[in-house]
Amino acid sequence: MRVVAKFGGTSLGNGDRVNRAADSIAAAVQAGHEVAVVASAMGSTTDFLLDAITFEADDSDEAEIVSMGERTSVRMLKAALGARGVDAEFLEPGHEDWPVITDSHGEVDVGETRRRAKKLADRMDGVVPVITGFLAQDHDGNVTTLGRGGSDTTAVMMGNYMTADEVVIVTDVEGVMTGDPRVVEGARNVGKISVDELRNLSFRGAEVVAPSALSYKDVEMDVRVVHYQHGDLLTGGTSIEGQFQNLIDLREGRLSCVTVAGRAIRNSPGVLAELAGALGDADINIDCVASGMDSVTFYVDDEMAERAETLLHDAVVEDDVLSSVTVDDDIAVVRVTGGELPAESGILRDIVEPLEEAHLTVHDLVTSATSVAVFVDWADRETALEIIQSRFRS
Repeated sequence: MRVVAKFGGTSLGNGDRVNRAADSIAAAVQAGHEVAVVASAMGSTTDFLLDAITFEADDSDEAEIVSMGERTSVRMLKAALGARGVDAEFLEPGHEDWPVITDSHGEVDVGETRRRAKKLADRMDGVVPVITGFLAQDHDGNVTTLGRGGSDTTAVMMGNYMTADEVVIVTDVEGVMTGDPRVVEGARNVGKISVDELRNLSFRGAEVVAPSALSYKDVEMDVRVVHYQHGDLLTGGTSIEGQFQNLIDLREGRLSCVTVAGRAIRNSPGVLAELAGALGDADINIDCVASGMDSVTFYVDDEMAERAETLLHDAVVEDDVLSSVTVDDDIAVVRVTGGELPAESGILRDIVEPLEEAHLTVHDLVTSATSVAVFVDWADRETALEIIQSRFRS
């Protein structure tokens, strides 16, 4: 089996942890597996170096300075592996076999990086390449970086381009947890999670795997997150399943939007739970929720609209905070999923402006970390779908 193992800064935070990392790599090699290693800067070295730059430095100088953390880590790991009889070679920008190349815009040159990664993979039988994470190199030989979470990106990208069977992210958490164990009692490890789920969590603050890294995961390559204290690269932790796909989808069935108005709904604890609970108890599925200062809208299947209106009207009558309920029928929704939506600059404008130019009414625009839902009139659904599809083809 071919494995790419990424060791985060905490997992290399001191000599004991470097030894633990080297032991786990050596054990996998001795078991007959091909292993490539991606190393972050030890501990908080990168933050220390950035804080130390108290003067005006251009991008190239700053990249050279912050690269020293990763450059130190790969030398430490290479030496520790050598002490265990493992033939290892460290790679950093400037090395003749350095794999991660960026173009003039600072983006990964996929073709060249893939070619170099494959060449490196062909030499892995008996040799462990130890690669600096986070760093890249442009075609002129200048050091560049992959941005926040860049070591994760290096690892999953290398796993993809080196046709690895598995990428193991070694970090300071047990894997993906049901909640933050520093806050929530009884938080436990999630054995499996989908790419879609994890990307949404990652964009909303879960520091497990960088969202940019998951873009490189394909369905055939496993990605797993394990704690550095586990000591075994081949078992445990959380498995990340599936592949993130770009998708533009028109929901087949009609929707109705049932809107409840009320004084300062947003500042009234329990109102949203009360309304959603009433629909849930009646087995009415909620497709989407949109809320404002003085209203909340539930999108439900068209045939359920009358029942939903009746149930929510009962809640309005019983709760002094609520004022009225109304229904708008014949709504369609087009969902755009993929990339780093809606973090991609200008994407909301690019979706809405063409619809406006076509004189289509947009009833709602609801975003998550990885999707945008556009609600339009049912009669305009095919036109809206075609317009949005054309935006992503261009």
